[in-house]
Amino acid sequence: MNGAERPTLAVFKFASCDGCQLSLLDCEDELLALAGAVRIAHFTEMSRTRVEGPYDVALVEGSISTPEDAVRIVEVRAASRRLVTIGACATAGGIQGLRNFAAHGEYLGTVYAHPEYVSSLETSTPIADHVAVDYELHGCPIDRGQLLEVLTAALAGRRPVIAGHSVCQECKGRGTVCVLVARGTPCLGPVTRAGCGALCPAVDRGCFGCFGPADTANTESLGGRLVGDGLAPADLARLFRTFNANAGPFREASLAQERVAVSLGSTRVGPSRGVGR
Repeated sequence: MNGAERPTLAVFKFASCDGCQLSLLDCEDELLALAGAVRIAHFTEMSRTRVEGPYDVALVEGSISTPEDAVRIVEVRAASRRLVTIGACATAGGIQGLRNFAAHGEYLGTVYAHPEYVSSLETSTPIADHVAVDYELHGCPIDRGQLLEVLTAALAGRRPVIAGHSVCQECKGRGTVCVLVARGTPCLGPVTRAGCGALCPAVDRGCFGCFGPADTANTESLGGRLVGDGLAPADLARLFRTFNANAGPFREASLAQERVAVSLGSTRVGPSRGVGR
């Protein structure tokens, strides 16, 4: 099959750290095979080559954070037969979604020396809030094995087979002792989507929810357990506010705990400060 006959793959970046794109480059040997099966039409992280669409598959990293982003994602969608969002930024708004819990511009003066030069939207939102998305691949960063499954499925015209169960099942599979039960360590494993291999619990740290809410995330039940174990509502709210702070179940759980914290006389809850680490 010559280059013109191969399916075209494009990779686009919005507000993000590039980590999920690097996961594709980290595929190394598999990437060589992939490059032989598709024509990489646009991937700034890898090549200066740019072929105009339409594209058979587009991978999109990053959240929509600026007015320019909001316009460009519509153009990307129009040029893509199948659009797959990759990573916490693209699927939930990312770590920059923490600003969604504060007044617009509240954090700008802390981060930038001249915030008056920054043009941004009031919120950082996932791609699916702006255009139709064919598939979402979660993680911060994504798992390269899952990425290869998504790409293989797209080329074969089938739906990817990606686990929707929680990190707890990964802990059981690798024989890791539950840090929540055995040590009382705050852990989001029961409500977080599998995909990381339970890395943090394997080194005696609680899960931070890098892969976002699992399909059946019962955040209310976990919250009750953690508060019952002595975790302050304000700290629990912060625990939910990390890489997927704006993901629906995590967002609602953190807001509920913030209301409890305020009723108890605590100050307004800010971003996570590493509770459970």
